[in-house]
Amino acid sequence: MKREAWTVRPLNLVRLLAPFALLFAPPDVPAPRALGRRRGARNWRREMRRVRRMESWAILGLAAILVVGDGSANAGPTEDAYVAGYATAVLERQLETPGSKVTVKDGVVTVEVRDLASSNREKIAAALSKIAGVVRVEIVGVPATPAPAAPPTALASPTTTPTPSGPAVEVEVPRRGIEFLPKGYLFAPLIADPRWPHFSITYQRFPDDPQLGSVIAISLGETFSLLRVNTLGAGAWEFGLQAGVFSIFDLDGPSSDLINADYIVAIPVTYRLGDFSAMARVFHQSSHLGDEFLLRNRVDRINLSYETVNVKLSYEVTESLRIYGGGGYSFRREPRELAPWSAQSGVEVRSPWTLLDGRLRPLAALDVQHREENDWQTDLSLRVGIQFEKLPFFDRKLQLMLEYFNGHSPNGQFYRDKIEYLGVGLHLYFF
Repeated sequence: MKREAWTVRPLNLVRLLAPFALLFAPPDVPAPRALGRRRGARNWRREMRRVRRMESWAILGLAAILVVGDGSANAGPTEDAYVAGYATAVLERQLETPGSKVTVKDGVVTVEVRDLASSNREKIAAALSKIAGVVRVEIVGVPATPAPAAPPTALASPTTTPTPSGPAVEVEVPRRGIEFLPKGYLFAPLIADPRWPHFSITYQRFPDDPQLGSVIAISLGETFSLLRVNTLGAGAWEFGLQAGVFSIFDLDGPSSDLINADYIVAIPVTYRLGDFSAMARVFHQSSHLGDEFLLRNRVDRINLSYETVNVKLSYEVTESLRIYGGGGYSFRREPRELAPWSAQSGVEVRSPWTLLDGRLRPLAALDVQHREENDWQTDLSLRVGIQFEKLPFFDRKLQLMLEYFNGHSPNGQFYRDKIEYLGVGLHLYFF
């Protein structure tokens, strides 16, 4: 949508208003000859200065009226329609958020979203805040209802709707029935789960461990959404692929030896209805020890490998508070005596306030797991830190976290060992 605006140039304004300044001049200014010699000349010059002052004040006054009038004309529905059209294009093309509605009133953008995690709402607010003319962005969650799918290329036109404080511009992003390779998540990542696939690098310090001292933990992985369906009743369904590698390296070793590497491949099916979301997945995990670590330490290698089916349920109580829980069952286990059942729960808190003009958002998360193999003892993972937002050169979710873990080791080959560590890590989520 092309923005229409009229720019006031001072030189053109003077030329336009100069004829009107003559209205303020005296009807007949006498010449020096008609008034006499010196006295007549002085009076004539005085009259000319007065005329010029009146011309100047007239031009400045009329210019101010026109400039103020032009600004008030651009404010309101005309300016809001430009912002609404721009915001709709960003939601449709860049952020791929179909089924949302945009309302703009005096530069305040209100976006009503369905089936979207709170973490993705932060990204929407950051992207729309960059649009010229936007004063504030408000994200509002609305109950999900079945809606007919619109053609993916059909963009709705802005319409004016009355409000108690005056007219507002409203436009709806078309809802798609089926989306291939959609952006964002229906089920948001569990940021304190030690085995959630994502990209990270963490320094870990084990204060009282007989084998480990300083460790670097590196994870490579992501959750990929392949297909999203919005027409199977209320809410949305998503089918995807999840993969990750979790490795730890011994910084006290002669060559920062690889200690352990876990490999995870999963097929997740997720569902979202408003603030409620769920994930069911089947995944394979295998674990391997590093060769250098085996040569330097007397460790009994375990051929650890299993498939697991688990279900996680999540509910966003507010935009700042999320709770979740679930359980799993392992089959095709190696070794066979490995107990199959497990349980998981947790809470995440995202601050509604930000620091440094919206660039830093504090957050904290607690993940608690129990396994039948370890007599249902508690494995606790706590992470507290900040998330970088509105960075001009980077639009991914980047988190700097302080970490604490106490419980049985999440590193596959050491699943029987009780460990405790403190750490600091950098975590990256692509969507």
